[in-house]
Amino acid sequence: MAKKILIVDDAAFMRMMIKDILTKNGFDVVAEAADGAQAIVQYKEHSPDLVTMDITMPEMDGITALKEIKKIDAGAKVIMCSAMGQQAMVIDAIQAGAKDFIVKPFQADRVIEAIQKAIG
Repeated sequence: MAKKILIVDDAAFMRMMIKDILTKNGFDVVAEAADGAQAIVQYKEHSPDLVTMDITMPEMDGITALKEIKKIDAGAKVIMCSAMGQQAMVIDAIQAGAKDFIVKPFQADRVIEAIQKAIG
């Protein structure tokens, strides 16, 4: 059965890029969210196997959303997505429980590698 993925990014074209990479590699994108608050709602509704989470978003940033999701499900698997130059935030995210991180612009092979590593 295909692994269920939730994509969280405030940029619609970034969500589209990740969704394209994932669906071409046999993953099932069950939901998308444009900010951390939406991510939490979608996580509760869909219980995805993995979340790709942007760090910088309006309303609620990715690190705050990651911490909230971890409160709901301690076993949640979240991969952070960041632009270059966000190393400090990436370290915060890993300390908050993120499994890995991928850097924008996305490279398909790196995205798939990170996801496979995170979900085993």
